[in-house]
Amino acid sequence: MDSQDPDLTTPPPGFSGSAPLLTPKQEPCDEPPQQEQHQQPQQEPNLNDVLNLNLNLNLNLDDIYEEQILSEGFSNFNLISEAYRTGLTTGIQQLENDIIDVVDDAYDPNSRAIVPLPVPVPEVRQSYDNNAPGAGEVAAQRIQRRHKELVRVADLDLADQRQFRDMVRRTRMVYDSLRVSALIKEEKRGDVRRLRNDLKASSLMRTRDLWMNRDKRIVGPIPGIFIGDVFLYRMELVVIGLHGQSQAGIDYLPGSMSSNGEPIATSVIVSGGYEDDVDQGDVIIYSGHGGQDKNLRQVFHQKLEGGNLAMERSMHYGIEVRVIRGVRVESSSSASGKVYVYDGLYRIVEYWFDVGKSGFGVYKFKLWRIAGQAKMGSVILKDALMLRRDPLFFKPMWVFSLDISNRSENVSVRLFNDIDRINDPMCFQYLPRAMFPSFVFHHNERVTGCECVNGCVEGCFCFKKNGNEFPYSQSGLLLKGRPLVFECGPYCRCPPHCRNRVTQKGMKNRLEVFRSKETGWGVRSLDLIQAGAFICEYTGVVLTRKQAQILIMNGDSLIYPNRFSNRWEEWGDLSLVNPSYKRPTYPSNPPLNFALDVSKMRNVACYMSHSSTPNVLVQFVLYDHNNLMFPHLMLFAMENIPPMREFSLDYGVTDDELTGKLAICN
Repeated sequence: MDSQDPDLTTPPPGFSGSAPLLTPKQEPCDEPPQQEQHQQPQQEPNLNDVLNLNLNLNLNLDDIYEEQILSEGFSNFNLISEAYRTGLTTGIQQLENDIIDVVDDAYDPNSRAIVPLPVPVPEVRQSYDNNAPGAGEVAAQRIQRRHKELVRVADLDLADQRQFRDMVRRTRMVYDSLRVSALIKEEKRGDVRRLRNDLKASSLMRTRDLWMNRDKRIVGPIPGIFIGDVFLYRMELVVIGLHGQSQAGIDYLPGSMSSNGEPIATSVIVSGGYEDDVDQGDVIIYSGHGGQDKNLRQVFHQKLEGGNLAMERSMHYGIEVRVIRGVRVESSSSASGKVYVYDGLYRIVEYWFDVGKSGFGVYKFKLWRIAGQAKMGSVILKDALMLRRDPLFFKPMWVFSLDISNRSENVSVRLFNDIDRINDPMCFQYLPRAMFPSFVFHHNERVTGCECVNGCVEGCFCFKKNGNEFPYSQSGLLLKGRPLVFECGPYCRCPPHCRNRVTQKGMKNRLEVFRSKETGWGVRSLDLIQAGAFICEYTGVVLTRKQAQILIMNGDSLIYPNRFSNRWEEWGDLSLVNPSYKRPTYPSNPPLNFALDVSKMRNVACYMSHSSTPNVLVQFVLYDHNNLMFPHLMLFAMENIPPMREFSLDYGVTDDELTGKLAICN
């Protein structure tokens, strides 16, 4: 901040650090808070008696510590963090070993800063393996000491960043898989009520101890979460620990957990639904909480306590807060009709008490975005909207082609290059679908299809071919990855709108091939792509093994489908939640000995980059023929992919192999 910023180091004289529990500031038009399960009241020890014990308080908060993730199925990792105590009192109290669990039980579970959870049973952990000896019994296993102070994650190298990103990605995949699975159960029951599968998914993950960052109060960025990440549901923010309140707009560490007894704000959600809020992007005037009735109308004066006091204390100590914006977008499938995008870190530079538009006193906080961060995700969403309306809205001189597919796709594929004058993606024949040899279609003349007139139903021929399951939801999302998906084909009587005809309809999202300094060429979308949604096919001229061997002799590069990593196994994997879950194994694929020649005929997918933590997976699909040895390579989103974010595939190579991406793309 510049010299005109207010003093953030000297506390006001006579300040009291008490933080009364208040009704939190509610966000308008959001999902209702998740209902907690009824629990029997427990006898709680007196917190003052515990804190007055003569303990050896010798914790050095500048030491680096290691924390092990307890969630089953996640690999161990080292978390490099330092306790954040700028301006805080140095007399930090540490409770060791058994005492720390007693103090945890004394806290009010409804006031927790990151995740408002009931206190778990100390020193034990439930075993969820139904096949293990003594299944159903509580396994006596020591739970690690939980860190309650504010920490800042620092000094992460590239390997650590990838590991954290992969953990976030896997957690979000479990969440999406549970949510879609619950949706299918509702569809089977014919329930036409408003479905809240986001709440069901988060509740089930909580019972399996799969919520992230439960035991940390992280100041600043959350490892593995990038600026611009988009979330369709409010509860997903809670699951990954980005914002720990299911409904409150201010997330904070209460004074009962702070080293000096003062609350500290860590994140806020800006939805634009309050009459006194002013959002100018880099500068936000954020109104405090309190004084609202059940209809969110201001009916009383606000007080400097709870979240309001936490905001003031964060300003005083110079502690930044994370800002998540609620943005309404086209065709949003979330319950609130909007998405939540992480926009980075802001510093609270000023606060005052003013008369609001309703005539009652309101606390207002001025937030400035910290310089040097990536572009705000909410701005990117707006830019993408303008580009969808007018592809030449931004930098028209760098748009080399409005549609390199020459109208062979359902939507246009733009070519953008603001780095140099190379236009190679225009110099090939665009191939919207893979070109198979003619013998593939005559592999089995006795091909039959379903007899469904109005669309496939349970028990039909195609339903049975997919292992007595539908591969897609009613909205066309891939429910779980499988070795092979059978879509309805030309021999089926079902109509084009059948739920089992998804990939054969072609692209529906507006894609763009763009020039990248890091990857040569890349692919991104102008639309928000939901996790599990179909993107496009990976196309080329299909060659047999003998043909491929002859072509290799001439030095041409080929794409081999059997080398793609089996990322389909991760999508829909519920083994962390349900120990009896079995990955689909039907049908068992024969060896895929064919190759794709993309030297002269290809499509947009050939320009996707390689990554060991991809956001796109390859799913094998059959629909126009019945030869198991020659499936289509269909690409699906593994996570919610924001507009203008580069797609990445796992080509089955190491990150430093240049062959991971086609030579033609570099």
